[in-house]
Amino acid sequence: MKFIRIAIFSATLLVSVFLSSALYAGDINSNAGTSVFSFLKVDIGARPMAMGGAFTGVADDESALFYNPAGVSSLEGRHFIAGYHNNFFDMQSGFLGYIHPIGDRKKVTLFINYLNYGSFIRTDNQGVEDGTTFSGGDFLVASGYAQNINERLQLGGTVKLIYESIDGFSASGLAVDLGARYSFNYGRTALGFMVQNLGTQLSTFVEGDKKESLPLAFRLGGSTRLKGLPVLLAADAVVPTDNDFYIAVGVEYLKARPLFIRLGWSSFGSQYKTGSSKDDFAGLSFGFGIEHKRMQISYTLTPQAELGTSHRITFTGGIN
Repeated sequence: MKFIRIAIFSATLLVSVFLSSALYAGDINSNAGTSVFSFLKVDIGARPMAMGGAFTGVADDESALFYNPAGVSSLEGRHFIAGYHNNFFDMQSGFLGYIHPIGDRKKVTLFINYLNYGSFIRTDNQGVEDGTTFSGGDFLVASGYAQNINERLQLGGTVKLIYESIDGFSASGLAVDLGARYSFNYGRTALGFMVQNLGTQLSTFVEGDKKESLPLAFRLGGSTRLKGLPVLLAADAVVPTDNDFYIAVGVEYLKARPLFIRLGWSSFGSQYKTGSSKDDFAGLSFGFGIEHKRMQISYTLTPQAELGTSHRITFTGGIN
C-alpha cells in the first residue's frame, strides 16, 4: 500500500510536468494579463501558501474554501477562518470565512475577501502631480455548498459576487468554483480537482466597453501521508487560461505537533525573476503553524524577487 501511495503522488507530479511541456512547450501564453479581477488569483491562507499553494488535493482545513470547496464537507461542526496578507507595494488583503453544518454530510459556507491597492499620486497626461491621491480595491462575497457523497468522494461549489473600484470607477462580476475530492487508503491519500473562477463580468469600468473574461483556472492536485514518515506531501498542477501552466509542491512536517513546519515551491515564482541576486528564493515559501485545542495560527513568508517579500497570517479553527 505504501508503494501505491508513492506511485500516485509521483504520477501527479509526472502529469504536471508532461502537461507543462506538451501544452505550452515553454511559450508565453498569448492571453497573459488579459483577464479582469486579477485579485481572484491571489491565494489565501498561510498554511497552503507555505506549501507552495499545493492544496487542491489536501483541502482538509478551512482554506479549502479557496482551493477546493469540496474539502470543507469533511470538517466536523462549525469552523471559521480569518487571514491577513501584507503584500508588496503597500497592497494588503484579508479573508474571513465561516463553515456551517446542515446534517452529518453537508456544509454551507460564507466568506468575504478583499484587496486594497494602497494610495497612488494623481498626475495629469504629462505626468505632473496635482497634489491629490486616489486608491482602489477589490471585494468579494461568496456562498457555497459541500457534501460527502460517501466516505471517499466529496463535492462542492461556490458562487462569488465580485466588485472592483478605482478612483470613482467600478466594475462587477459573477463567478463559480466547482470542486471534487476523492480520498482512499484510509484517508491518507487524496486527489482533488477544481474549476476556479468560471463566470462573467457583469459591468465594466466604462459603460459600453466590451466585457472581458475572468481568470479561469483548472487545478489538479494530490496529497499523501506516508506511513512511518511524519510528513504530508502535496503537489498541484494549475492551468490558467490567462497565464502559463505551473506546478506547485509542498511538504508539511507533522512530528513536532503542536508545531507544524512547512516548505513549498511553485514554478509560478519564475515569473518574478529579473536576473538580480534576489531571484534565488523566488517561488519558494516557508511557514509554520501552532495548534492549540481546535485553533491554529499559521504564518508564511513568500519571497518574490525584486517585488519584495509578502507575509501571511491566518487563524483557523472550530467553534463550539
